[in-house]
Amino acid sequence: MKAQDIRKKYLDFYKSNGHAVVNRAPLVLHNDPTTLFTGSGMQPMISYLLGEAKHPEGNRIVDSQTCLRAQDIDDIGDNRHTTFFEMLGNWSLGDYFKKEQINWMWQFLSEEVGLDMNRVYVTCYIGDERYNIPKDTEAAEIWAELYEKAGLSSGQADIGSEETGYARGIKPGERIFYYDGSKNWWSRNGGPETTPIGDPCGPDSEMFYEFTSVEHDKSFGEHCHPNCDCGRFMEIGNNVFMAYKKVADGVFEPLDKPNIDHGSGLERIAAAAIDDPDVFKISLMWPIIEKLQDLSGKQYEEHTEAMRVIADHLRAATFLAVDGCVPSNKEQGYVMRRLLRRAIRFAHELGIQDAFFEEIVPVIADLYIQDFPEVAEQRDKIIITLMKEEKAFARTLLKGTKHLLSFIADGLTGQEIFTMHDTYGFPYELSVEIAKRHHIQLAADWKAEFDACMAEQRKRSQTAAKGTFKGGLEGQTMAHRRLHTANHLMYAALRRVLGDHVMQRGSNITAERLRFDFNNDAKVTREQLDEVERLVNTWIDADLPVSYTEYPTEEAFNMGAVGAFGDRYGDTVKVYQMGEGDQRVSFEICGGPHVDHTGQLAQDDDGTPNGKRFKIIKEESSSAGVRRVKAVLK
Repeated sequence: MKAQDIRKKYLDFYKSNGHAVVNRAPLVLHNDPTTLFTGSGMQPMISYLLGEAKHPEGNRIVDSQTCLRAQDIDDIGDNRHTTFFEMLGNWSLGDYFKKEQINWMWQFLSEEVGLDMNRVYVTCYIGDERYNIPKDTEAAEIWAELYEKAGLSSGQADIGSEETGYARGIKPGERIFYYDGSKNWWSRNGGPETTPIGDPCGPDSEMFYEFTSVEHDKSFGEHCHPNCDCGRFMEIGNNVFMAYKKVADGVFEPLDKPNIDHGSGLERIAAAAIDDPDVFKISLMWPIIEKLQDLSGKQYEEHTEAMRVIADHLRAATFLAVDGCVPSNKEQGYVMRRLLRRAIRFAHELGIQDAFFEEIVPVIADLYIQDFPEVAEQRDKIIITLMKEEKAFARTLLKGTKHLLSFIADGLTGQEIFTMHDTYGFPYELSVEIAKRHHIQLAADWKAEFDACMAEQRKRSQTAAKGTFKGGLEGQTMAHRRLHTANHLMYAALRRVLGDHVMQRGSNITAERLRFDFNNDAKVTREQLDEVERLVNTWIDADLPVSYTEYPTEEAFNMGAVGAFGDRYGDTVKVYQMGEGDQRVSFEICGGPHVDHTGQLAQDDDGTPNGKRFKIIKEESSSAGVRRVKAVLK
């Protein structure tokens, strides 16, 4: 069965069970400064799951959300991990619970997808007496009844930790396994002990498909079990039963109306459907691989890693371009640049030296033409964006290679290879490849020294970006709310001063400053910046009310609402306005958070005036035709 068919069946199945089908959120969430990308299906749903807002489509929601996780970009190349993937998700916001969800998932997997349920194993939460959270026998018994009706074994086993799983393995007849909070507890920050106070949380039940063709690798542990990483078992979905709220350290209270948060990896279910553990063999990947075979004249079986990396990275970069991202040296753009340059490096390994992005993007676009038509609609723009980076890296390769050749006499150290990586964007494999080609001696400890440099850089990056990669609702302090509100006011002021052509191309907001990207062909003059500052400060002094209303999307745009370039919206949007009637100065589509009135931008948390003013501290070019400003309240 094709992945495209599975996606459609999933949406149709849950729609027939009373769910509203909603569009995917973009990969780049312009109004969420706490995360670089949409990294999970539930991320756009957080405010609804936390009860901070009511979903405009009701209490039963279903979608297929494109996601990007770039943390493990260097590890892509095995048969099941990708940076870009789709999550099939359904949610109950205080409506149905375990019985309905588990029964529907069984029906979907067995009847709609046609999986052999004798290959499907499930896990449940073992409970924790320290927090008075019971073992989730309720979910296990629902699963057991379904297995028994199908004439399959339904034995239950207490595992607890992964270590115990590796020590004991699976006994005959066992189907349902209880694990501890490290595996079967959901919160925004790990197990029960690290769940943030005030957050909803709860046990979950994961589903695994067994690929019997994969022999257990004892390097992972003596025995295989569902959570083993050897590849014999692949997680295909997770049902989160959001049943509790942490009210204090060690104290959890049941929610009056628990939620369901379900996510299944489309690519992984598609791999199970064809009973092949290699997700690159599914219908959303294999055509890309076939094109690479044509372009290189080489076969997948002999060049597996290279073709997997290119297929994954170009699929990710294509969707980033669709959602308005462009390659750069910072944040989302930096990740996009890494994806593209890593794809080029592996293309060279295949012998593809000429520009090839324009050959691959149409293949990717055709794979999504029915379900995500925006990919096909923006095909030409995507090709231009990606080819521009492809040509730029070709020039960088020439410069970097010239620099690398200067080491012929003295040899190459790990520190110098790191410099090539840091300055020229050379993956270490590329530096080593060029060095060997030109007979440049490599220091004996080059790899250890390079790894140490990389570890130090990651440490610096993690420190600098603390809070930026967590996702969700981190960082919503009053300082952040003030600057988020100031961002709206500045956007409105820029449009007044420069013209209505100005559209947001990206933003990043921390508790200290805001950064805003927008289209404008010319540098913004100091006089124009001064006028923007004057307008924003005037609106702060006016203490305008801040409020929001949900509108049908088309109506919102007809009323003059502005958004961010590249964002796509569902049928309904939340629009924040600042000021009322003739004094309305901003009318913008946004998810929040904001202050209640603009005067709070010049007040301390207790409401005391502090005399702070809005100030633009920098204006610069972000990319061709895009300007960037940074501003503070000081």
